[in-house]
Amino acid sequence: MERRTAVTKGPYTDRFGQFAASSSYWLGSKWAFILAGAIIIAWCVSGPLFRYSDTWQLVINTGTTIVTFLMVFLIQNTQNRDARAINLKLDELIRAIDKARDQMMNIEKLSDVELDMLEAQFERIRAAGVRRQAQSRSSLPAD
Repeated sequence: MERRTAVTKGPYTDRFGQFAASSSYWLGSKWAFILAGAIIIAWCVSGPLFRYSDTWQLVINTGTTIVTFLMVFLIQNTQNRDARAINLKLDELIRAIDKARDQMMNIEKLSDVELDMLEAQFERIRAAGVRRQAQSRSSLPAD
């Protein structure tokens, strides 16, 4: 029997999170790319009309700088939310599997030194497994 828990919205909704999710969905579409390309083409075509003036160049430079600045925060918010959701899913899997170590939950909050120690431990486990596999192959009778 599958157990599911519904995630409901509380009285305090994350309006920026909702905005970021819907914006990143739209801005990651082919239509946003086409629109951005059309703007660049229109800017290039308008060059002779404005005699390639400093103002003409400033328009595209300022516009792209503003868009880039805002997109950095939008992308970071989306990445943070995705990483958090993935970590929570992994924590749930660790909790649900009896043989998994509960200490692995929330390891993303460990220091770099602690993560290095954990990585070294897994490297030793992997190397031992490779040795066992090589030994079992060498102990098989030849055909």
